[in-house]
Order: sequence, then C-alpha cells, then structure tokens
Amino acid sequence: MKVAFKTLGCRLNQYETDALAAQFKGNGYEVSEQEEGADVVVVNTCTVTNQSNHKSRYVISHAGRVNPDARMVITGCMAESHASQLQKKFPEATVINNKGKSGIFQSVDALVKTGKADLSDKDFDLFSYQSFTEMFHTRSLIKIQDGCDNFCTFCIIPFVRGRAVSRPVRQVLDNVKDVIAKGAKEIVLTGVNISRYESDGVVFSGLLEQILDLEGDFRVRISSIEPDRFDDHFFTLIGHPKLAPHLHLCLQSGSERILLQMRRMYTVKDFLGIVERVRAKDPQFNFTTDVIVGFPAETEEEFEETMNVARRVGFGHMHIFKYSVREGTRAQRMPGQIPDKIKTERSQRMHALAEELQAAYRAPFDNTEQRVLIEKWQNGVASGYNDYYVPMEIISADKKRNRFAMERARVKDFEEV
Repeated sequence: MKVAFKTLGCRLNQYETDALAAQFKGNGYEVSEQEEGADVVVVNTCTVTNQSNHKSRYVISHAGRVNPDARMVITGCMAESHASQLQKKFPEATVINNKGKSGIFQSVDALVKTGKADLSDKDFDLFSYQSFTEMFHTRSLIKIQDGCDNFCTFCIIPFVRGRAVSRPVRQVLDNVKDVIAKGAKEIVLTGVNISRYESDGVVFSGLLEQILDLEGDFRVRISSIEPDRFDDHFFTLIGHPKLAPHLHLCLQSGSERILLQMRRMYTVKDFLGIVERVRAKDPQFNFTTDVIVGFPAETEEEFEETMNVARRVGFGHMHIFKYSVREGTRAQRMPGQIPDKIKTERSQRMHALAEELQAAYRAPFDNTEQRVLIEKWQNGVASGYNDYYVPMEIISADKKRNRFAMERARVKDFEEV
C-alpha cells in the first residue's frame, strides 16, 4: 500500500509528517510526497493565514482530482479550526485534529484493513511520535515543545495548537541520541514557541547545552524562536562548535507601538539587544526573521520603522506576510484595517529590501571554503547549507547525501521548500 503525504506550513508540521511517514515505512507501507498512484493521501494543513487556508483547500482538492480513488485523510491546524467546513466540503475524507495526529498510522492502518478509520481515544500525546532520521528531509527535526500561551492579537495558533507544553528533558535527549546513532548530522530543535521551553526545572538554554554536550559528529540548528525569553546562559553558548550560527528570530514589526498592539512580549530595543550581543561574538552570525506588513492602523512611518530595523540587522532571509484577519482574534476587531492594495504595495517594497539584504549577507561566503551538509547531488554538483544557513554548491563526484564536506563552495540560488 502506498501513502502520500502533502505538508503545508511550519517546521513543526514538517517534523510531524516526517515522523508519520517513517512510521508507515517501518510498517511496510510505501511512502511518497506525490499523490499519483497512492492508496491513501494524508494532507497536513496550515491555517496561520487566509492564504494558508486557501492553499490547504487547494492541495486537498488537487489530490482528489489527481487520484479520485485514494482515501483522503486531513489533519493539521486547519483540521482543528475548520473541521466541520472541511468535512462538509470533502465528505469522504477522514478529518483528524492535532491531538490525534500522532495516532494517524493506527487510524489509517485500520482504514486500509477494515474500511473504517479507528478514531477511538488512544494513549497518544503531542510527543508520541517515533524517532526517525531521514525521511523527506535530510535534517532531523526534534520536537521539544508544542502550543503557545502568548495569545498575540493577530495569531490563531494558541487556539489550534493549544496551551504551551514542553517535552520532558530525558525524552528529548534520548530522541537526539537515537537519531545521532542512526547517522543524523543536523539536529533542528522545533516547536511552536521553543523559547518558552521549561521542563523538570530546565529552561531552553539548559536543554540546548545538554544537547550540545552529547557525543557525535553533528550540528544543532535552532528553528523559529521568539525573542522574549533569552537568558544570559544562552549567550555563553554562542560560538559552540556544534551550534549553528543562525537564528530565525521573529521580529514581526520594527515599530514599538505596533509590537504593543500585537501583544508581543518584547520591544524593538530587546530584539536589537539580542542581535548585538550575538554579533559581538560572531559578526557573521545569520539572523533570519518573520515580518507582518499592514497590521491594523499601521502607518507609513511605522512601516518604514520596520524597513529601517531590517536594514540595521541585515537579515539573511525574511519571511514576509501581509496581515491576514483570523476569526476570533483581537486584531480582527481592531479599527484601522489596512486596504489590501496598501498591504500588497508594502509587501512588495519589503520583498525588494529582503532580496537586497539577502544578497549582501550571502556575498562574502561565495567562492570560499565552507563546511556544507550535503543534501542533494545532481550532474556532478553537490548542494546543501553551510553552518550559517547559506545555500551552497560544490563540484563533487561523491553522490552521498547527509555528509559534511569542507571545500571551496559557491552560493547557490535556491531556497528550501
């Protein structure tokens, strides 16, 4: 039997898809990211913006058109927030919420064998995904946390992922040691709000140090993180030979007033303070970020403040989102909703700046000796990311993936999906 997986949204969704795919493969199923010829299609949806909802519905519809005979399973955050709508639009599909996502193998296995998905209450939790190394991605993602208590005024995630919960330290370390033993070279720590990690009296920086102290030839990369819980201990870890010099540090806005309206738990001064402390240790350290343009009542001057902060930091990459109204959030009720035309125009200007900053950040790495984790090989060229999360390519006859290569490399013009 063949099971196809289609994934939208964040790294956490990617992790959960990879873990599920590994579980299916380990139980004799063929797994793929292509829906053609699949007996079952699992769509792991996203609902963070209206565009995410649109993409999720499109992927489900497209999979149904391409393979109308396949059984459809819909899960993820849109399945949490729009379950009844999805069930009405796709009546033959099985809709499974985030809490039941880790039990999808059991549900689908029952669906295949009996014609009916077993959706009974099982002993599954947010961290009951099996350990795995390479599936659809070379990097090994490690889920350390789920949910969020921040309730930013624009964000629906606490409503679809639930309140913040941290994975026990011992479970995390055992997971990391297991994937290292299986050959993993890059560990990516992921969750909804990993800066708020706290379990058994250990906060994020303490967990990170314990992971870095593990034996093995690997590097650790920190996934998207909020700038509101950095302690002094964290900064002592900058420069550790196993810690990738890269943070995806979420800015959202460079305006102090807008951050307050967003109910973000930091100021622009706090954000820049983190950047300055880190770059004092490593001037090349790569900061990437998320930015929202067109938040309610955002003025042209406040938009320019965000542009100026971006220039000051010199981001290596920026994810830019036009503000999207999410039903049930505080920002939905705020006055001064920005017209789509203005949001689009500001987004275009921010994208142009982001491309300029990205090119400037990456230029010094071009045609220099770099340590690259090889992820792909084609026609004599190996490619992957260096420690600073810059995409590189190397002329190589070695087709092996998931290996470190220390050679002269060129900056490659591609972005990870």
